[in-house]
Amino acid sequence: MPCDLPASLLAHIRQSDLFPEPGRVLLAVSGGPDSLAMLGLFLALVPRLRLDLAMAHVDHGIQKDSDGVAERVIRMAEGLGLRLFKQSLQLGPGASETRARAARYDALNRMRRQSGARYLVTAHHADDQIETAFLRFLSGSGLAGLSGIAGRNDDDVVRPLLPFRKAELMAWARDDVLTSRLLHDVHDDPGNYDAAHDRSWLRHSVLPGVRQRFGRQVDDAILRVVLHSRNERAAWSAVLSALPDLSFMRSGSGVQVARSTLEGYDPRLSIVLLCAAAREAGCLLGPERAQRVWPRIMAAPSGRTFQLGKGWVIESAFDRLWIRRSPATETELPRATAVRWGGSGGGRATFGVWSVSWTHEAAENVGRAGMTTWVTLGGGIIRSPKAGERAFPMGGIGRRKVTRLLMEGRVPRSERPDYPVLTRGDQILWLPGICRMESDVPRPGEAALRLDAQFDGR
Repeated sequence: MPCDLPASLLAHIRQSDLFPEPGRVLLAVSGGPDSLAMLGLFLALVPRLRLDLAMAHVDHGIQKDSDGVAERVIRMAEGLGLRLFKQSLQLGPGASETRARAARYDALNRMRRQSGARYLVTAHHADDQIETAFLRFLSGSGLAGLSGIAGRNDDDVVRPLLPFRKAELMAWARDDVLTSRLLHDVHDDPGNYDAAHDRSWLRHSVLPGVRQRFGRQVDDAILRVVLHSRNERAAWSAVLSALPDLSFMRSGSGVQVARSTLEGYDPRLSIVLLCAAAREAGCLLGPERAQRVWPRIMAAPSGRTFQLGKGWVIESAFDRLWIRRSPATETELPRATAVRWGGSGGGRATFGVWSVSWTHEAAENVGRAGMTTWVTLGGGIIRSPKAGERAFPMGGIGRRKVTRLLMEGRVPRSERPDYPVLTRGDQILWLPGICRMESDVPRPGEAALRLDAQFDGR
């Protein structure tokens, strides 16, 4: 029943852990009926949620009266005592659905950063889920695509209304005193009825005919396909960790799997697992692109990279495949900066995705490899490798190029610029996990610093 909707929504939020930590929630309010129903529901629930509400409005500049809609949303926020963040885009009447959507999310994310919001919340509901799955089916999507819109993604974009149908939301909104007042200023976007847009065409021309032919239970059938596809997608994600020989691991801005293991599987299984690994990194790799790139990956020498689209690449790195952001994307991210380690007491230093901790401890036998070593008392610097520099490995003969040591340690070429080099003065002491150098090695039992390195939390 409509009056139970807030309780149902609260139960869904808690069961699905949509807001695992308290913080500010930025509600994307277009001024349309769906977003106003969402606003009313959150106003009803905020006393029971550890959340601080704020509103965001994007004026696309597509419709002639878009500035008037923005003014109504501004007055609404003022009347509710909520802070409003607003951006105008001026896209023009010819803007496509795809362009408008991309620009809208760019603007919403800018306002999210500006507001300091922990979560961005949109009003997508079950009817949107049906339309999305249908459109993806028409585009030839695989099972992962048919899983539809995520209730919460890795960027903390939350869509809490997905279990609810639009009719249910509107019935509750009309019966709720506050929300019904909000609906007096509702904006019915004419673009939602323009058959030039695929979603509008599907909503008003295709789905009514399908329902007339097969009955309204067709909606539930499509939602079951979404659920089945979502379960399949989750199952393949679980398989990645369930196959020990695959050696699946998260790595910095991506994921890694064992290349030789994938190569030994049936190609159809290898491609499905490759797509599942890409999804875990945040890369939407479809089955057709994966089939095209798979033979080239298997034939490529170490160090080769292949474009996967939208800023993602797959790199063949020795016996591993690494799916990660492309170098062009990575240059936008802050590079690891030099930090100090050691000194009195214990502590921890972070260098990019690496961390090194130290404690005062009597030295044990120092080996050449591993993620733990001992050094004589004192401190130093963790920095990136320098071009052409050399070091003296333990048990080695003479000086070796650091780049050569990293290559022999099977560090992918793209990871080498930010690999941690522990130094003291002008001496290199340690490449964690790769090589301990001859400098400042304490005798067993001598007072020393124990150093422990971790890569990306491991």
